[in-house]
Amino acid sequence: MEILRYGSGGSSVCRGCAIAIGNFDGVHRGHQAVLEATARAAASVAGPMAVMVFEPHPRSYFRPDLPLFRLTPLEVKAHLVAALGVDCLAVLDFDAGLAALPAGDFVADILVRDLGARHVVIGYDFCFGKARQGNAGLLRDMGAALGFGVTVVERVNIGTDAAVPYSSSEIRRLLRDGEPRAAAELLGYWWTVIGEVVEGDRRGRTIRFPTANIRLSGEGEPRLGVYAVRARAADGGEPWTGVANLGRRPTFDKQDVLLEVHLLDFAGDLYGRSLIVEFIEFLRPERKFSGLDELKAQIAADAAAARAMHDRLARNGDPMERFALGRRFVPGS
Repeated sequence: MEILRYGSGGSSVCRGCAIAIGNFDGVHRGHQAVLEATARAAASVAGPMAVMVFEPHPRSYFRPDLPLFRLTPLEVKAHLVAALGVDCLAVLDFDAGLAALPAGDFVADILVRDLGARHVVIGYDFCFGKARQGNAGLLRDMGAALGFGVTVVERVNIGTDAAVPYSSSEIRRLLRDGEPRAAAELLGYWWTVIGEVVEGDRRGRTIRFPTANIRLSGEGEPRLGVYAVRARAADGGEPWTGVANLGRRPTFDKQDVLLEVHLLDFAGDLYGRSLIVEFIEFLRPERKFSGLDELKAQIAADAAAARAMHDRLARNGDPMERFALGRRFVPGS
């Protein structure tokens, strides 16, 4: 997949594409329905399949005072859409110029002139352009005039009888509440982070529980505490099972949030490499310990709990395998 940091001018990678437009934070199962429709449209026009996203998230631009828990920062989002067969990811800088661009100009100048889009796909509630004046009706009218097709994907509900749509906001709530398994059922895959392994205090080595330390991007986070996780190097290789603490390490009077991943049955050096971590089960909240001996005993208990959870998953099967993205998403591919 090619990633196009969009500027003025055309792109041979994306030209003639069927393109989905949206924020796609989470690339959840509702978003996946939009991407499936885009794949069908790309086949019908014999062009590349493309996705257009905005960076930063428009809400962060308009309300910088309100922290936004990004489910999928750009690097994670790129992995996900690539796994769904996307040929080109067009990333538009959301700045004052783009915020002030009339919806008709966005369609005529960016989609048609620069990208040569032959089909445009949006979700039922997507709006765009200055003051959010662009909508499905405008796209259909301009498509008829300028020669591109339009597909509007209707709301995808959770379950067959429920009237509740898949929602990034609901997934954020579940993760803040420490419910990664429930969040995964809406996402279609285990919630995933990617980050570079940085050097920490090396305290874990002294108690025989070395950790790979990752600073998470974004302004929000899931519930702080200890998780059973699965991880792999972003540059490829088999996954490792593990246990991770996401928190401020109150035992050592720290304040910054750090993800500390202890990989079970692993020996090696990951410094400077990117690690992909899947959050599978919340084990307990973070707490302060009286000293290293108490901390070491608790980490041993956490590691045993995580190992038991991973053993159950291996015996019973990964529930995410029943979802298309769970089968197709291979981190690092």
